[in-house]
Amino acid sequence: MHPRDNVAIVANDGGLPPGTVLPSGLVLRDQVPQGHKVALVDLAEGDAVRRYDVAIGYAAQPIEAGRWVHERLLRMPDARSLDDLPMATVQPEPQPPLEGFTFQGYRNPDGSVGTRNILAITQTVQCVAGVTDFAVQRIKAELLPRYPNVDDVVALEHSYGCGVAIDAPDAVIPIRTLRNISLNPNFGGEVMVVSLGCEKLQPERLLPPGSIALVDERNVADVGTTAEPRLDVTCLQDEAHVGFMSMIDAVMRQAELHLERLNRRRRETVPASELVVGVQCGGSDAFSGVTANPAVGYCTDLLVRAGATVMFSEVTEVRDGIAQLTARATTPEVAEAMVREMAWYDAYLARGRVDRSANTTPGNKKGGLSNIVEKAMGSIVKSGSAPISGVVSPGEKATTRGLLYAATPASDFICGTLQMAAGMNLHVFTTGRGTPYGLAQVPVIKVATRSDLARRWHDLMDVDAGRIATGDKTIEEVGWELFHLMLDVASGRKTWAEHWKLHNALVLFNPAPVT
Repeated sequence: MHPRDNVAIVANDGGLPPGTVLPSGLVLRDQVPQGHKVALVDLAEGDAVRRYDVAIGYAAQPIEAGRWVHERLLRMPDARSLDDLPMATVQPEPQPPLEGFTFQGYRNPDGSVGTRNILAITQTVQCVAGVTDFAVQRIKAELLPRYPNVDDVVALEHSYGCGVAIDAPDAVIPIRTLRNISLNPNFGGEVMVVSLGCEKLQPERLLPPGSIALVDERNVADVGTTAEPRLDVTCLQDEAHVGFMSMIDAVMRQAELHLERLNRRRRETVPASELVVGVQCGGSDAFSGVTANPAVGYCTDLLVRAGATVMFSEVTEVRDGIAQLTARATTPEVAEAMVREMAWYDAYLARGRVDRSANTTPGNKKGGLSNIVEKAMGSIVKSGSAPISGVVSPGEKATTRGLLYAATPASDFICGTLQMAAGMNLHVFTTGRGTPYGLAQVPVIKVATRSDLARRWHDLMDVDAGRIATGDKTIEEVGWELFHLMLDVASGRKTWAEHWKLHNALVLFNPAPVT
């Protein structure tokens, strides 16, 4: 990956057997699986093992050239201190704007743009999930066919709302996450809530007056009234509900009002600058930092040049590259905000008596990633090379354009949920081991790091970045391919996850106590 590296990875499908002679003349001494590292020089105990020109570990024993370098032979470096970091020191050459690229999106009353036209039903508490799901299934079967311009109806189910320390300081994170997801651009400004009645997270706390611009229902009913627009809440414990079907009928009746308005919307030509893209990786392997993530990083630079917003995330998966990030900040204030988020997360992990090393999975290691340092170096390249212009705390909504660092856990489900709360209208997800991950609320483009995965999962992966490793495509070519695919998907083209309706649950980040 860099001329100063002293290890390389085996790109060949199935790996390579001992005795294989590499083009340099080096002879493999071990069977080395695909994606795993081989020592290019003799390493003494304590020597730095370098990949990406970064010390991803130190040799725990002497390692001969040609040997398989795996996690058991490495001692992981300590985490980089958050003191004395380079703060906004990199001033890249300004790139020319990328003009003339557009997509067909839905313009919202608040000025944001959706890539889908979806009715989302917000829930204040998990207790109502069964009722809401029952209602949604009936809405899809009985009402949705009458509104052809509405893409879907989704319930924003979650596990929060009661049995929690709702006044604890960190409770603000799940509450604002739910609030901002309800306002995602793909929902057209239509806010519909199902409440139980006795829960801690009352509708007025979730969506307090002034937090949202309510749609005035007088254009559908009660024309001539002078009443102010109100939050549309169906409370299941209301005395008016006699029996289960009364609750279902109430939800369906209110849903029809929202469907009427959403159905009047039409796609219109909007500039690519209206994209708000979340980039993420899961089921990562050693190819993530070779193929898919560099291609996404190249595409990230294109999007930023086009004026779009791109969010990269996953605290533990960029923590070891903090010096790279703070150096790329546009201002010292942005760099300091990144440091604060990292420090908060360090403390959060410490409370659980773990550190960043708890991140790597058995699949990551089987795919050639020895530790979190190596994983982080491959993960961070999704951010490309553009300056980092802002930081989004967990559950907050992005308020600036450009390349943003959205501070989220690395958990696929939680990261996607938080990026959705930040305003994401399009998601890009890279994977090496493979995952059928998808979201009901936002289209997800899946990028395979290896051609073998893309062939086997031909109807789950949208882009084969493995062609970079085989030499059939360059990083730049796959980056441009991804850029054009994003515009098509934003205009309505379905991804494989949408085709199969593969939808992961919303998973809230709740660091506050559960009672």
